Amino acid sequence: MSIAALVPVEEYLATTYRPDCEYVDGEVQERNLGDHDHATLQGEVLFWFKQHANEWGIRVVPEQRMRAGTKNYRVPDVTVFLKDQPIEKVYTRPPLLVVEILSPRDTLNGMRERVNDFLAMGIEHVWLLNPISREAFRCTAKGFEGAGELRIPGTPIHLPLPEIFTALD
Repeated sequence: MSIAALVPVEEYLATTYRPDCEYVDGEVQERNLGDHDHATLQGEVLFWFKQHANEWGIRVVPEQRMRAGTKNYRVPDVTVFLKDQPIEKVYTRPPLLVVEILSPRDTLNGMRERVNDFLAMGIEHVWLLNPISREAFRCTAKGFEGAGELRIPGTPIHLPLPEIFTALD
C-alpha cells in the first residue's frame, strides 16, 4: 500500500517513518507489519544471530534501510553483516544475509519483488520464513527453494529451524 506517489529519493531518505517504509519506483510504500507470530520469529532470529555474533564474526540488525538496486530502498526484517563490513547509515553494499518473515498480508508476488531487489543488490543469501506453515525457503533468481536447513556454505552460520519455530508454540 502506498502512502504517496512519486516522492524524490532525497525526501524519503530525510524522512523518519514510524514504522519505517520502503521506497520502490519513486513511491513510498508501507511495509506489511507482522502480527505476534511475525514479531516472535523476528525476535528469535535476531537473538540467535546476536548470541553467535562474536563467534561467527558477524553483526545483526533488525529493519535496516538499504539501497537495493539503483532506485529502490528496502527494509528487511533481519540483516546479517560481516563484522568488518563498514557501517553505513543506509547500506549501499550488500550484507551477508537477509531474513524475511512473511506477514499475514504478504503475497508471494510482492515477496518475489523484494527478493529480486535483494538479489540485484548482490546479496547472495536471502532466506524466507513462513510462520503459518513453519516452512523456510532459500531465495534465488530461480525462485523459492524449500529448505529443511538454512546455512551459509563454508561457514558455521546457520539457523536451527526447529528451535526457531518452537517459539511459536
